[in-house]
Amino acid sequence: MKLITAIIKPFKSDDVREALQELGIHGMTVTEVKGFGRQKGHTELYRGAEYVIDFLPKAKIEVAVADDVVEQAIDAICKAANTGQIGDGKIFVTALEQTIRIRTGETGNDAL
Repeated sequence: MKLITAIIKPFKSDDVREALQELGIHGMTVTEVKGFGRQKGHTELYRGAEYVIDFLPKAKIEVAVADDVVEQAIDAICKAANTGQIGDGKIFVTALEQTIRIRTGETGNDAL
């Protein structure tokens, strides 16, 4: 099992959700986060004053998947989140040692 964490532009989160649902992946966690990478940030003008916005709004998507669908899930996220512009985001894949469904006590892939 793997945990896929994707940091993407917020307006792309619905597209990513739909792409993952087409693969049969229905559970995910979405968090509104702020951050920056090469995109750095930008300046905005408000009532005549310039403000530097260092941290940009992003969406953090976390989804646990079985090993046999990891590459398909990564491909779906990449295609759905891609705008071709700087700041499209990153995907991180980490190993999951154990998963437990609290309600039923199921473990491993059965708990996904």
